[in-house]
Formats: sequence, C-alpha cells, structure tokens
Amino acid sequence: MELGIVGLPKSGKTTLFNSLTKGRAKIHAFGPTALEPNVGVAKVPDSRLDGLQAILNPRRIVPAEVKYVDVTITRENRDDLGSDLRGYLRTVDAFIHVVRDFADETIPHIKGSVDPVRDIIALNTELALSDLAILERRLTRINDSLKGAKQQERDSLLREQTLLSRIKPVLENEIPIREQSITKEEARILDNYQFLTSKPILVLLNIGEAKLPHAASLEEALRPRYPQLKVAAVCAKLEMELTQLGDADAAEFRAALGMVEGVIDRIIRLSYEVLGLLSFFSIASGEIRAWTVTKGTPAHKAAGSIHSDMERGFIRAEVISYSDLVTSGSLREACNKGHLRLEGKNYTVQDGDVITFLFSV
Repeated sequence: MELGIVGLPKSGKTTLFNSLTKGRAKIHAFGPTALEPNVGVAKVPDSRLDGLQAILNPRRIVPAEVKYVDVTITRENRDDLGSDLRGYLRTVDAFIHVVRDFADETIPHIKGSVDPVRDIIALNTELALSDLAILERRLTRINDSLKGAKQQERDSLLREQTLLSRIKPVLENEIPIREQSITKEEARILDNYQFLTSKPILVLLNIGEAKLPHAASLEEALRPRYPQLKVAAVCAKLEMELTQLGDADAAEFRAALGMVEGVIDRIIRLSYEVLGLLSFFSIASGEIRAWTVTKGTPAHKAAGSIHSDMERGFIRAEVISYSDLVTSGSLREACNKGHLRLEGKNYTVQDGDVITFLFSV
C-alpha cells in the first residue's frame, strides 16, 4: 500500500510524515524548496501477529508495510500541483490530504487565514483540473486517430471516447471520478490514465493540542459537507514528539489526553477502510507474514501477492481463521475441531485468514 501525503505548504504534511514513519525529514517552516518527495515505510500495527506468535512460536514474524510519499510543493506562493508533482501522485493508491486547522503566528498560513473548507476545495479543484487536462488531450488524440482507424481499432476508440465524454462534464461540475457511476470494464480503461480524482482521499485535520478535546466534533462538522470522504483530526506536532518516547510512555501520554489510538494506528485503519483492504497471514518455513489485499480477492490472486509462481502453480489453500485458531489454543487442536479447511483458487480470502498455500511450478 502506497499513500501520498498532500496539502498546502505549512499545513504540517512533513510533520505528519515524520509521525507516521518515525522519520527525521526536514520541516520547512517557511515553505519547502526541494522537489524530490520524502519517502518512508512504516510497519502496519496488528495485534493478531502477537497472538499468532504466542500460539505458533514461529522463527520470524513479518508485519505488512505501508509506504508514505510526502509530496513537496516547490514554491511558497504556489498551491497548485504542477506537472512535476502529478507524476509522483499518479502511482499512489490513495491520498492523505493534510488540512491546516491550527493557529501559529510564527508560521503564517500562505492564504492569510486558517480555513479548512477553503483548503479542501482548493486541492479538490487542482486534482480535477489535472484530470480534465488529461481528458481533453486524450479526446483530441482519439478524434485524430479515428480518421484513419480500422474497424476493430475504431470500435475500441469509440468506446473510450464515449466513456471519457461522459465523465468529463460531470468532473467539470466538481464530482470526482471516484464518485461517478463506473462499471468494472470502464474502470479498467480508466486505470490506464491513473486519474487523481479516482483515488480515495482521507482528509486529515491537523489541529493544535488545545483542540484535541474537540477533535470528534471537528470531524463531525466536516462529514456532512464531504460524506464520501474519511475525515480524521490529529495533532501532528504532538504525534511527532511522541515518536521520541518509548511505546509504553507514548501510550500513557495519549491515555492522559483521552486519545484512544495513535496516529499510525488510526491512519492505517482508515486507509484500509477507504481502499477496501484486508490482511491475511501466510505460514511458510517457520515464518508468519502479514499481507494486504483488496476485499474480494480470490485465493490464487492472494497467493500471487506473495509470489507470481504461487499464483501460476496454485493447487489449494489450507485455511483457518485467526479467531478459530486463537479459540482452539493450538494448530493441532484447531485441526482436531475441524477448523482447518482446504479451499480452491476461487475461495474469497477473509480478513484474518491464516493460510498455507500449496503450489507446484
């Protein structure tokens, strides 16, 4: 999973990036100048791995990972994305839009005032304009290509033209592609363009520490306006400071402030929700590893997420749910109770499945 962190300069993007990755990326208090994004990887917290370790005593435990890309805007007075930045954003699976909702006289807002709704609209507009530019160029090329196209190519071009001509006016009316009615076949066509407004967005309100007691009400105030988006309020500065503490001390500090979970846990949980993801666990050679796949993934495709040979030579999957394994207390007892199942390639993998894939190549 790869998540792009976007937002205006001085919104706290890089502070959030450091919180999530426990990194030390330089924070530009007066606007960034670097073009290359900050890139970091974080382990996906999953308490079920601890449960599996206690029961199965594996040689090694490997959590799933998430990659964060902190996209930097090149000039302080620029709030558009620019072609150089769009290239980075097209490869990510979803966006975390960091929206400033804190006051700090030493770090003035580039637009002169703090207004989360205005800033959300500004980014949504930029994403839409970026996609519209690509749509218009492609439609022009299709018109040119139709002039000399043979029948088979012509039919394909006409289908694409019809689709792009349908979504373009809707996008012009500020309805992103992800909220439009798109069939699976149409989605495969659109995947070639990696449209930015087709990607899920998590809106993250970056609030000051004084607003933490009101975080839930701030989230609720935005949700009616953006019912299709996930919204979360966090204090990125505080979370970055807590990464300097041990896990136990950080948890105690959060508890004292009434914070139910840390930013890493919350962002990853919400990211899984917006992307429709789940985790399963593989057992092989004394190693338990967590993997992330889309909900609805069949067993042979889940095997392919581990290695293409496993998908190509898939025979069957030995599956037991995490809850059945934990309740049984041991793998042997779970087998005795009939919880271990043999599943074919079309079995739909469920969240928490513990799987051993059998294959031959």
